[in-house]
Amino acid sequence: MSGQDFSYSRVRLMALAQQVLAEAKRGGATACETDVSEGFGQSVTVRRQEVETIEYNRDKGIGVTVYLGQRRGHASTSDFSDEAVRSTVEAALSIARFTAEDDCAGLPDAELLARDVPEPGLYFPWDLPVEKAIDMARRCEQAAFDVSPMITNTEGASVSVHQSHFVSANSLGFMGGYPISRHYVSCSAIAGEGDDMQRDDWYSGKRDPLDLARPETIGDYAARRTLARLGARKQKTRKVPVLLEAPLAAGLIGSFVHAASGGALYRKSSFLIDALGKQIFPDFVRISERPYLAKGLASSPFDDDGVATRDREVVEGGVLQGYFLSTYSARKLGMQTTGNAGGSHNLLVEPGRHDFAELLQEMGTGLLVTEVLGHGINYVNGDYSRGAAGFWVEKGKIAYPVHEITIAGNLKDMFRGIVAIGSDVVVRGSKQCGSILIDRMTVAGQ
Repeated sequence: MSGQDFSYSRVRLMALAQQVLAEAKRGGATACETDVSEGFGQSVTVRRQEVETIEYNRDKGIGVTVYLGQRRGHASTSDFSDEAVRSTVEAALSIARFTAEDDCAGLPDAELLARDVPEPGLYFPWDLPVEKAIDMARRCEQAAFDVSPMITNTEGASVSVHQSHFVSANSLGFMGGYPISRHYVSCSAIAGEGDDMQRDDWYSGKRDPLDLARPETIGDYAARRTLARLGARKQKTRKVPVLLEAPLAAGLIGSFVHAASGGALYRKSSFLIDALGKQIFPDFVRISERPYLAKGLASSPFDDDGVATRDREVVEGGVLQGYFLSTYSARKLGMQTTGNAGGSHNLLVEPGRHDFAELLQEMGTGLLVTEVLGHGINYVNGDYSRGAAGFWVEKGKIAYPVHEITIAGNLKDMFRGIVAIGSDVVVRGSKQCGSILIDRMTVAGQ
């Protein structure tokens, strides 16, 4: 990808934000907040060594939220012209005039806003010509084919670059923004034939392209994961220990975040209502939030409301110490924002002493889950039921692959039933977690 410069400077984005605030004030808004952003990217996909897709994108936008007392209106545009800015602000004001009053609507308390925001160091531009991206994708896919002639096809190997910058501002004097980058290399391999065809994938996603795994390593690992699934069997229905591989364990922590988030709590659609200060995990579980982690995929000095973020312990000794609250959801609950408008920031689940092999030994006989399907989670009562695939484990050793099964339980029991957390931490998105061993779940099959 060449031509790495943004079309608009940071100074220009700041000027647009100021323009929005001024237009809103002239239009009678009692308060206003705005986000101005620009981003661009490139994605290349190769399949069977032929270029399947080359995609370029360049986006920009202005989001405007105005308040008329306790009435809120929002509008957006991708046009940065003066006329478009005026009409977008007018549209937001028009919407606000017709919305119902909401006593929780409004900007954050001024003293909670981020001030003198430092550059978080999340921007690592990648000058990647499309020819080089194609070569990387081809090497990635070829590495998968080279593992075994049983790798008969792929769903493609991809190399993606994304870079953006933004400015957020509001009428209380807050203004902050910074550039960010995120780059990917991925591969999905297919093995077998007839009724015994399997697929699996792997990817690496980082802020800094120098931190990405080698394309050949990703293709090789995707192929080996796929081959390991050949000859998969169904399982008899039973209750057994379940080991969630690290990427899926991060998903389990994501379910915790959802249930502990303000939106679910004030709507009373969470099983963690009134759980603050209560034991929800075993006492060895510790979950920390670290918004200032270097190169963190969810690092940010402020949240979507402009509220300053901070390091904190969300779970300590298995006890829930804090929810994930935005300004609005905190007011609905009669609490104070935790700086989580827009989501969590780098949740680190403290790893245990066991590596992956030792977790298998700890489990003894049970199910290793490497893939889940569907969205069978009821956050009101915690019921959990999802399609799954993985491996049956006997005496601490993988015996054979399994598929077409369902794992079921209740999140409250699953959280309390965590036996061990592995040291095999995988960093994907905003959660960093090793594999998680759960004492017992229902595995439904034949």
